[in-house]
Amino acid sequence: MSDENVDVLIIGAGPSGCVAASYLQNNGCVVKVVEKSKFPRFVIGESLLPRCMDHFEEVGLLDCLKAQNFEVKEGARFLRGKEVCNFDFSKKHTEGWNWTWQVPRADFDNVLANELVKQGVDIAFEHEVVDVNFNNDGTSVTTIRNGDGQSNTIGAKYIIDSSGYGRVLPRLLDLEKPSELLNQSSIFAHVKDIKRPKGWEGTRITFDVIDTRTWLWVIPFSNGVTSIGYVGSTEFIESFKGTTTEKLAKMLKLSDYYSDRFNGVDFLFNPVEIKNYSKSVKQLYGKGYVLTGNSAEFLDPVFSSGVTFATESALLAAKLITKELQSETVNWEVEYSDYIKKGVNVFATYVKEWYTGNLQKLFFHKPENPVIKKQICAVLAGYVWDETNPFVKNHHRLVKAVAHIIDMEKQKSE
Repeated sequence: MSDENVDVLIIGAGPSGCVAASYLQNNGCVVKVVEKSKFPRFVIGESLLPRCMDHFEEVGLLDCLKAQNFEVKEGARFLRGKEVCNFDFSKKHTEGWNWTWQVPRADFDNVLANELVKQGVDIAFEHEVVDVNFNNDGTSVTTIRNGDGQSNTIGAKYIIDSSGYGRVLPRLLDLEKPSELLNQSSIFAHVKDIKRPKGWEGTRITFDVIDTRTWLWVIPFSNGVTSIGYVGSTEFIESFKGTTTEKLAKMLKLSDYYSDRFNGVDFLFNPVEIKNYSKSVKQLYGKGYVLTGNSAEFLDPVFSSGVTFATESALLAAKLITKELQSETVNWEVEYSDYIKKGVNVFATYVKEWYTGNLQKLFFHKPENPVIKKQICAVLAGYVWDETNPFVKNHHRLVKAVAHIIDMEKQKSE
């Protein structure tokens, strides 16, 4: 017996949980969302990709977001010393959205959650999942605890774990496994961007490459605040001593392009450090549950793929659960796991080849090849399931092959 019963229990009220809940609610399912935090709350993952706009639009959450006037993101800039590589999302291989947003996630997630509450979705904030028991048929009883220490139980036909870095079911069900990616860490904060230049220069998201494994992100928001953060090997991040404030201030001096702009600027909170951030799991689903977004896989922030994978997987999970609730047969291995892994593997290749330096060769090579540029741009826009794109279909070998050709051309010219 449980205190209440629902069709679907969703753990986490971030973009993944909200997209799933909105779809299920729109399709007549009884949904309960359990969220450990009180909103608004700070979370990282502030740069979106055009692909996720499809998801917000499909579940009816786009209009409430448009009303917020978040900073429009029409592409991305990569710097390496005096070298510059600009990507324009309107010039990409795959048809789809040409823009998205750069967002303070506390505000962004709060807007989504408030819209769901308006639509009648039951969200229990400041409630933590402490235990889950599954029955043989996949139904479950979940114990949740509120801030006062009081517990109650929720019976559900399905659980969607959208808990992000909380990784609730991977912890409770022993699903964690080491990531195959390099041990990278990050340190980041927000600043009041008082020296922000006017126009395009002040608003474009930029990745400033310090060396092959080290880079700085600069993500301006429409409210005058900018997110800045360094990513590097765990050893590199740990080599800077002192408080997180002192460490990030020292690191900012490494950027020739941004050191003056952010010199002496106060951090709006003590910089946050995350070590060895890449995560993986043994499986993406089981009988009665499915993992979405960062609760399943987190790759790397370099191409801003986190929220897009979160919403892609959440929407697909919600659709498949709806089919099963309507007594349709679902092959979770093929329709969910294989599909999600296909996109994850494309981005994983790009992350790996970024840190080998091969992808950086493609980005900064001159003269640019406009066809290749459009194909890579489609990947960076999140359209990683479009196999008409050679840089999707042949991702494992094509980045290496083109980098090798660039090396050979360079040797000939020398």
